[in-house]
Amino acid sequence: MRASSSDSGKARKPRRPLTMVEAAIPILTLLALVALAYYLFGDEGALGPNQVALALAAMVTAVIGLRAGYTINELREAAVASVGTGVSAIFILFAVGALIGTWALSGTLTSMVYYGMQMLSPTFFYATAALVCGFIAFVVGSSWTVVGTIGVGLVAIATTMGLSAPIAAGAVISGAYVGDKSSPLSDTVNLAVAVAGSDLYTHIREALWVSVPALLGALALFLLLGKPVDFNPDSTAELIRQTFGVSLWHFLPLLVVLTLALLKFPPFTAIMLGALTAAVLAVIVSPERVLDFADAPGLPRPLALLKGAWVALAGGYSVNTGYAELDELASRGGMESMLNTIWLVIAALAYGGLVEKAGVIDRLVAPLLRRIRSNGGLVASLVGSTFATNIVTADQYIAIVLPGKMFKSTFAKRGLAPVVQSRVMGDSATVGSALIPWNSCGAYMAGTLGVATVAYAPFTFFNILCPLISIAYGYLGIRMLKRDDARAWGEAGPPDVALAEADASAPGH
Repeated sequence: MRASSSDSGKARKPRRPLTMVEAAIPILTLLALVALAYYLFGDEGALGPNQVALALAAMVTAVIGLRAGYTINELREAAVASVGTGVSAIFILFAVGALIGTWALSGTLTSMVYYGMQMLSPTFFYATAALVCGFIAFVVGSSWTVVGTIGVGLVAIATTMGLSAPIAAGAVISGAYVGDKSSPLSDTVNLAVAVAGSDLYTHIREALWVSVPALLGALALFLLLGKPVDFNPDSTAELIRQTFGVSLWHFLPLLVVLTLALLKFPPFTAIMLGALTAAVLAVIVSPERVLDFADAPGLPRPLALLKGAWVALAGGYSVNTGYAELDELASRGGMESMLNTIWLVIAALAYGGLVEKAGVIDRLVAPLLRRIRSNGGLVASLVGSTFATNIVTADQYIAIVLPGKMFKSTFAKRGLAPVVQSRVMGDSATVGSALIPWNSCGAYMAGTLGVATVAYAPFTFFNILCPLISIAYGYLGIRMLKRDDARAWGEAGPPDVALAEADASAPGH
């Protein structure tokens, strides 16, 4: 309160636009610090060094903002507000940690591995994983839900088969983002449609023009990476059956999550109820395992069972069977396991809020808009801007909204339909978020699957192909619908010329 009063009593320093050098300093600082952290710590950078890098880069950005005329309170409030936008993601991360812990305790995870080893061929595993995740993601519309449920099991199966965990994670993420950029249930799809002012189902149709060839290309590459593995599942499967027990009942928590997702329950609610279902299932079908894990001989049986399930939710499940491979498979999860990822998300969002407030993105993108000479250049510029915003602000929603607003009038002036812009944003901002270690999506994928972002990123073929195909379409003139093309507006048809011109010149566009 005192600081606010003091600020209000002073003559405010006039704000001014950043110079190009000033705008570049926060970006170069972050990239240099992250590169140094990776050089010094390797894949363990996400366990703390990257968070320190983001905090230091945020301090440098604050200094730039002060020089531009913003007060320390304005910058602090921008950072706090940006972190506030990530609260939903933080709770989802906690829910996923809890779900993995109780799925390990109940035997759901090991049952998925058991049946998966019987049904999935190592030769076609990567392609099958991408296809299965793609189908489910399109149905439920959430990459995070798919990765946090089916994805965890598939990566565990791949590890048990002796396959590459980074490639398996890349296949899971590739499939998961099919739904995130093409499903009408996806929040990023609806956000891109709202920002560009296009029609939802027209957007879905146009998104599939990129998603389908990108998925086919990804499947082809995963088939090439698949190789025959000398793997006999019998001994491992028998060990899982004897140690944990397997049955179709163990799939009940997965069914609960998928059903709630189809019913459009919020992700946190669906995932947390899936975690609680697994906890109850563990108490019913494996009470002795829960009691052993609780290690509370002095407590009455009901309270000891409650303690075991509670600990799995909070700290995850751990077991010592005498078989290292099985212990590694079954010991995981808990809300506590997500704290490093949440720390990374908070630091990244605070940095992103300061960068947005100081006007860094506006200053860096403005010269691009002045140099655009073709539709292909426009698409390439938007793709580049969304990737840069994903890197700088660490949030895919900001990467959709900020460039979306800045490029909207340019798309309109070139006579392009809004659906072209919304499709390009999905092809870049949405899929690119999973490729950046400190982005909330990249941090989530790494934390959930247990594979570092830099390790799986080269194998997220769908995410890599989408922006490349989108840029190619721009230069070749493929699906670059015009504003007066009825196909671009769905059943309603295009607006009249006056409305189109008003939209193009509206304030703030």
